[in-house]
Amino acid sequence: MSSNQRKISIFSTPYLTRMAILTAVASILFLIEIPVVAFYKLDLSNIPVLLGAFSMGPAAGLIILALKSAIGLLHSSSAGVGELADFLMGAAFVLPAALIYHRNKTRKTALLGMGIGTLSMVVVGVLANKYIMLPFYMGAYHMDMDAILKFANVGFVDSEWKLLLLITAPFNLLKGVVLSIVTGLIYKPLSPILHAKIK
Repeated sequence: MSSNQRKISIFSTPYLTRMAILTAVASILFLIEIPVVAFYKLDLSNIPVLLGAFSMGPAAGLIILALKSAIGLLHSSSAGVGELADFLMGAAFVLPAALIYHRNKTRKTALLGMGIGTLSMVVVGVLANKYIMLPFYMGAYHMDMDAILKFANVGFVDSEWKLLLLITAPFNLLKGVVLSIVTGLIYKPLSPILHAKIK
């Protein structure tokens, strides 16, 4: 299939319908958060994003991710800053995974892609927290770093870099592993639906 055909097909009615459904599921999952450590909460909203990226390509995955983040603005508690950080971390996870998988569609490349995507999300997560999330909350709630660390309430974390490297990074590593495991378990059973013939 030529690149032009791919560009046309991604905006065909069947593709748009699938993207809409996956966006709706992702948006619902975005509302369900599981407290893990400090103020970090785990959500599974990037599973539908990754399913879309694996089945329809990286561009489709990025569209689903962007739509999920845009819908999240409707109930944002961070003036959109949290959604921006979530989009950046989601893209860091999904795009490497999808790009690697689409070069050679095997279980091995899917696992490799999700592994690299997870490591990418860990790095971007640390940077997004340091330069986007923490400055926002410090400014919005008039808190200094000591107040942030006290709010995090993790005894051995007494500096910003300890928070980022000992809490933020492991949390995103855990998140990537969970997303990868769940996606790996459900992708094949859902594959007939995700790959139904598109006319």
